[in-house]
Amino acid sequence: MNQRDASSEITPDLMLRAYAAGIFPMAESKATETVFWISPRERGILPLDNFHVSKSLRKTVRQDRFEIRCNTAFAEILTECSRQTPGRSNTWINASIERCVNELHTRGFAHSIECWLDGKLVGGLYGISLGAAFFGESMFSRVANASKVALVHLITHLKLGGYQLLDTQFTTNHLERLGVIQVPASDYQIMLEEALKYQAIFPINATECEWKSTLDDVLLNILT
Repeated sequence: MNQRDASSEITPDLMLRAYAAGIFPMAESKATETVFWISPRERGILPLDNFHVSKSLRKTVRQDRFEIRCNTAFAEILTECSRQTPGRSNTWINASIERCVNELHTRGFAHSIECWLDGKLVGGLYGISLGAAFFGESMFSRVANASKVALVHLITHLKLGGYQLLDTQFTTNHLERLGVIQVPASDYQIMLEEALKYQAIFPINATECEWKSTLDDVLLNILT
């Protein structure tokens, strides 16, 4: 069960303080104004050395089908993640959250990984960065595997940038197949406090050799 407090007031600074305390905002729907502050008793995290890649996903990444960019279309990524689709009748990103997250991006705390195909944005994800912790928020795909490829590249960025914690907030059967595990809130708080002692780098300005080597390491953990 999750602990929830409701509020209609939300600011970028309040969001940062909340994330640093292990709390994150969600709205009941895109159309509502009220924001709930969530503190799960069990937290989903993805250990960076435990990311599982399927053989098909590894093949897709190796094909270099997508052009991968970072932070070039953040507002569009956020808009797509908040959009209602046939497979997603509602979303937790309302106008207040969207406004604050866009401002956090402007201030260097929120980042996007984007998949482009033939000059069009076809998938990606975004998250919040604090210290050496990255809070994965949402993702979307317009074509098959785009968001999964974005996740592979996010993991590569985080490993190169010195991150210690990737918070997925919750877990699902799909996320568990990718390596996400669930930990008690007390254990999560210890991990978060440790990660906040350090300052990781995002996006990382790595050499081609460093990037290829780290990406190869990420792709080695094949899901069977």
